[in-house]
Amino acid sequence: MKKMIVITLSGGIALLFLSAFFTSMNPDKNKKEIHFNHLAIFVYDLGASTAFYRNVMQLEPIPEPFHDNKHAWFRIGEHGQLHIISGNQKEQTHIKDTHLAFSIFSVEEFMKHLDKEKISYTNWVGDSRSAGSRIDGVKQIYFQDPDGYWIEVNDDKY
Repeated sequence: MKKMIVITLSGGIALLFLSAFFTSMNPDKNKKEIHFNHLAIFVYDLGASTAFYRNVMQLEPIPEPFHDNKHAWFRIGEHGQLHIISGNQKEQTHIKDTHLAFSIFSVEEFMKHLDKEKISYTNWVGDSRSAGSRIDGVKQIYFQDPDGYWIEVNDDKY
């Protein structure tokens, strides 16, 4: 059985990824499993973005090999990474349809955290400080990082 997940990001995100997962039913035992490795975002202010993803998103920083003060890396999931790369122009437009999504146990608790951090958030339709629900009942909120990249936080239990 073959499943594919495709996430297409635009509006300034330079990296697209395609991840295919093969189950043990794969007849070709010589094929290696393909898995997500990283997502790179191009930012204007590396310090502000690093602080945001560390403090607001509470992602775990991981060592980056370049040591050039132009990169910051974070763990996202068991095997995934977020690479933040400085050098972008300040003025970028990003649409909500193009977003990073993270799942968390309690959207309400995360909303309290965002309030404490003074981060504005909305539901999909734009109602301020409100969570919305998808048709499948998953609760979600949206907000932007310092460069305007959209982020969704939801309570999907996958």
